[in-house]
Amino acid sequence: MTDDTDPRRSGPPPGDHSLQISDLDSQEIDLSDLRWQDGLVLAIFWILALVVFLQFFTRYVLNDSLGWTEEIARYLLIGVTFAGSVMAARKNCHIAVEFLYRWVPRPLRRVMQTVIDLITTGFFAALAGLSVQLAGRTGQMMVSIDVPKSWVYWFVAACFAAMAVHAAINMWRHLSSGTSRLIDPELHADDVRAID
Repeated sequence: MTDDTDPRRSGPPPGDHSLQISDLDSQEIDLSDLRWQDGLVLAIFWILALVVFLQFFTRYVLNDSLGWTEEIARYLLIGVTFAGSVMAARKNCHIAVEFLYRWVPRPLRRVMQTVIDLITTGFFAALAGLSVQLAGRTGQMMVSIDVPKSWVYWFVAACFAAMAVHAAINMWRHLSSGTSRLIDPELHADDVRAID
């Protein structure tokens, strides 16, 4: 019989893979694709984290909740969502259904990519316009602080406008280069793995 508690024995027991680190886990994180505008998402996120922590602390530790934290956390979450969507549009990494692309010829994939780019750009631009209309019609103040609620809608409109600009830039890149992640997935396999 062997003693499993022997201190001289090193490493996990045979067949135990729970403590082993794979090559994917030990790779360094690549932040080279971040831009200055991505700092806005990070800033809003950390403000949101602080507000949520404050809400938790005052409610469950002090047993005296701050009323404004719930509403502000809601609006900050909206901010993180839409500012993050701008970053996703810039990186061209919004969710795409690639199933059909694999079985159609390359010339048709190029046409499909152009149609999708046009629809995406138009969709973001239309939502920016609708958000501007909504912001213009909103005259309410926030309940907890004396700030117009329309500021949230103006921020969302600005994010949709930025997404439309990035979608148009991505469309121009796809048209000028003649390739994209959906047109030639084999050429962009590293990009797809980096997103995963």
